[in-house]
Amino acid sequence: MRIALVHDYLVQYGGAERVLECFSEIFPYATIYTLIYSKELMRGKFSKKNIQTSFIQKIPFSKSNHRIFPLFMTFGVEQFDFSDYDVVLSDSSGFAKGAITGPETLHICYMHTPMRYAWDDCQKYTSDFYFPRLIKKVVPFFMNYIRLWDKVSADRPDKIIANSNFVSRRIKKYYQRESEIIHPPVNLEKFYSGKKQEDYFLMVGRLIAYKRFDIGIKAFNKLGLKLKIIGRGPDLAKLKKIAGPNIEFLGRVSDEKLAKNYAQCRAFIFPQEEDFGIVAIEAMASGRPLIAYKGGDIVEHMEDGKSGIFFEKQNKEDIINAIKKFEKMQFDSDYIRKSVLKFDKSFFKAKIKEYIEKELEKHKKKLKNFKGIFF
Repeated sequence: MRIALVHDYLVQYGGAERVLECFSEIFPYATIYTLIYSKELMRGKFSKKNIQTSFIQKIPFSKSNHRIFPLFMTFGVEQFDFSDYDVVLSDSSGFAKGAITGPETLHICYMHTPMRYAWDDCQKYTSDFYFPRLIKKVVPFFMNYIRLWDKVSADRPDKIIANSNFVSRRIKKYYQRESEIIHPPVNLEKFYSGKKQEDYFLMVGRLIAYKRFDIGIKAFNKLGLKLKIIGRGPDLAKLKKIAGPNIEFLGRVSDEKLAKNYAQCRAFIFPQEEDFGIVAIEAMASGRPLIAYKGGDIVEHMEDGKSGIFFEKQNKEDIINAIKKFEKMQFDSDYIRKSVLKFDKSFFKAKIKEYIEKELEKHKKKLKNFKGIFF
């Protein structure tokens, strides 16, 4: 099987890139096609892989400011040639699904989410990522084109895999397409349940607006309890300004330190709405209860009162009330960890491989029957 992997862009390491890593482990000789790639920003990830980039790679500042080039990205992904492949496996939250393939090639898209700034509030998107004033003014004028392209490009994959029930519903709403659900991989071997917890709460993730670190910080400022924050991002300076002395920013840490911080925290604070929420699953894999906003896909995987506590509104008051409730309760670490074992990386690999092989066989039969009719 000749297979190509297609990814939006490789300029940051997050949940989507972990999925691509798994794909690359299943198909180690597959070429990776991506719009932009920065070896430095990826910290050496995928450095031994054959990576093909688009013309955007040569545009100045594209690696550090990739979000200001959405129009170019629609053209960039369409210029890749996949005529030599049996299968194209894209993983996309924006552009990779727009890869154009011939009838002989099976295109399967693993979709992290429909393009958020096309279907959600584009003004909020430009604000969240601190675009220059000129870009903010221009964005509304070309968003209609982006939406049209996004809808058309969503028809290109032969099959779509959604990373969660939440995303599957969004795919149905915006693209009117059905999707198979295969949850993203979590490397459970890296995480363990600690025997003794220390006196701190934990937040982990990229420091960007929609992750809502701000309301977590404000809640802990009021409570005076110790909070550790792991991660980097454009909101770091802003968040440090509003944080009290009880809040510690650890930046980027090693895998070993990350696992230790998960295992030893009292609880994991998760105030954002996520399409899946890998960091929340990692915390549960460490046996730690969540204090989580009741939105996104986490509602499918966390049992209120057994593996954590939900709060209804994204504000500091609801977080404070949830923490006060949490302090009167007891949680079973072993039960919490066992509840997420189904997300182990090995299960993900097996499901993806089985799905691709099954769909490729069906695709070949269709081509054979089609040729038999006309020749």
